[in-house]
Amino acid sequence: MWGKALLVALLALGVGVLYQTQPDLPAQVLRYITEGGARGPSAEQAISSAWETLITLPSRQWRKVAVGVNACVDVVVSGVGLLQASALDPGPGLDHEVLHTSEDLKETFIHYMERGAAAERFFSDQEAFQRIARAAAEYPGAKVLLCGPVGPKLHEMLDEQIVVPPESLQESDEYHLILEYQEGEQWASTRAPQANRFIFSHDVSNGEMSSLETFVASLDDFQPDLVVLSGLHMMEGMGRMIWEDRLKEAVAAISEIRKDVPVHLELASMTDMDYMNSIMQEVMPIVSSMGLNEQELLFLSRAGEGPHAELPSWKGVPDVGRVSDILLWILQEHGRSEPSSEAELTRIHFHTLAYHILVTVDGYWGNQAAAVMAGARVASTQACGVQTVEVGAVELKAPVEFHSSHSEPRVRLTLDPTDPVTVWGRGNVTFHLSPVLVCKQPLRTVGLGDAISAEGLVYSELKPQQMF
Repeated sequence: MWGKALLVALLALGVGVLYQTQPDLPAQVLRYITEGGARGPSAEQAISSAWETLITLPSRQWRKVAVGVNACVDVVVSGVGLLQASALDPGPGLDHEVLHTSEDLKETFIHYMERGAAAERFFSDQEAFQRIARAAAEYPGAKVLLCGPVGPKLHEMLDEQIVVPPESLQESDEYHLILEYQEGEQWASTRAPQANRFIFSHDVSNGEMSSLETFVASLDDFQPDLVVLSGLHMMEGMGRMIWEDRLKEAVAAISEIRKDVPVHLELASMTDMDYMNSIMQEVMPIVSSMGLNEQELLFLSRAGEGPHAELPSWKGVPDVGRVSDILLWILQEHGRSEPSSEAELTRIHFHTLAYHILVTVDGYWGNQAAAVMAGARVASTQACGVQTVEVGAVELKAPVEFHSSHSEPRVRLTLDPTDPVTVWGRGNVTFHLSPVLVCKQPLRTVGLGDAISAEGLVYSELKPQQMF
């Protein structure tokens, strides 16, 4: 039951061309891509069937999980529809680090919509935000999802298995507005290459991480097996004068968590390189596990002058070799890739639309093949709004052939739909890659990253001989 509760609490992720361009693809892969109907199972069918067989729970499961500290009520609406209803005209996109006006909102939304990329921003004007929030709540088809500080609406929506410390209760809820768009949706000259969402809020309580100390103090009584943290990105919108000191206090609070309890940190969209670099230097070394997507991964590398930092953005499906290089660099620079390191970070769950990678330092985590497949499966079902994968509603977009690194030495790797986890090692670090069966007509884009990381944690096992 706690798995459901964790998912709730975390919510606040052509055949002809292939053959001509890669004619030397292994026959087994081509067979699954080209065969269909009566002649044999499709690649999607083979992967879905393999998931049902291969995804198994670990022998040792988490009994109690503590989740904090970013809590809010999400109002989900059509982004284009809401902006049109707000009498905003389409135009060129422009990224703004902080939103001050509705024009800033429109320009930043268009900037990310035309890239099909997820993003999140702080809206500084409280009155203007509340006007937009009221319009969103009244917009036809608006949906409310639970995504800290807990107001009456949020408390009402929580699963009974979720324990809320009395100190976390407050008189009003924090609302985040989720502007969704579909693949191919168009607004004037802007066309979305894939479905995604843009999030904005005026959320001071979460921005100041006001519940962090209460959360950490409650762990002594709760005695969790696993701690899941999110919300650090919210502090960025408060400005440097606030986040610089508050981050130090957050580090001190996290450091008080017992060393034998693994801590997972979920990252989210950020724009301030200094702030991201501070998180990298001060927070990442004191957590055990981390979850992030392709935008956050590349921004992290740019902030820390890591591999492929010269890339302004990903083009199409992120290159597996480049992703692998950055993930390895994080564990080498800020994790425990060497036994002599004092850092705690030994696991990273990376997710992008087409595939996921779980990378771990050897000897610390078990059942990671099942964990990465479970994360991929829930991405399919959550996006399509179904309980089980419906093969006709999804498609394979992951590369069927890729390399373990962008530079030498590198290994050429291949996807096998009947055993859809590709495994490789780099030193004492192991990578598990699973393709995602991408929903053709997604009903939901918000909260996918949280669901992916949560499901991956449900199926993960911490090896008992290692102490964090």
